[in-house]
Amino acid sequence: MNGFATLALASSPRPAAEGSAAREGHLDQARALDRFLREVEKRAFRIAQIALRDADDALDVVQDSMLHLARAYAARPSEEWRPLFHRILQNRIRDCQRRRRTRSRVFAWWTAGRAADEDDAPDPVEQAAATEPGPALRFENEAAMAALEEALRELPPRQQQAFLLRNFEELDVADTAVAMGCSEGSVKTHHFRAVQALRARLGEHWS
Repeated sequence: MNGFATLALASSPRPAAEGSAAREGHLDQARALDRFLREVEKRAFRIAQIALRDADDALDVVQDSMLHLARAYAARPSEEWRPLFHRILQNRIRDCQRRRRTRSRVFAWWTAGRAADEDDAPDPVEQAAATEPGPALRFENEAAMAALEEALRELPPRQQQAFLLRNFEELDVADTAVAMGCSEGSVKTHHFRAVQALRARLGEHWS
């Protein structure tokens, strides 16, 4: 994970011609962006890994999200960075999931003919999903965190997003709505349903 913030920061736009005051202002903004990216990268990686179940894919989407924020929104007020970053991150996660589904359909079609005479041949897509690596980052209680992460993976995507952004990233309802691209009412509904589903599976300890 080290170096994401520095790499994204190096990609942030700089004025073509600037005086000393402008340069100092840009440096202050760049330092603030660097601090923000360093603060957010580990939690963003956990969110991406829960959604994607693969460390390499999670690293890719987090890095791409950080670079996009630095390139497109470095000049925006710092209070806007968090919801903007998480909206970018969620978009990148969905893009990755769409690419996976496309690859899975092609792979399943390609291998279908080979297994046509084997009624009990395993589904290659299910087989691939079953061998994906488990969470790499855990809280102090690994068993409890692993159970929570597994339960989160089984939530519908919008419920998963609402829960992760509200509880992991601690965004308020308004910023979560910006990150998810939906209304505040939808955030509340998705989050409520996520909490109810997690309570049913894991008990009141995780409410």
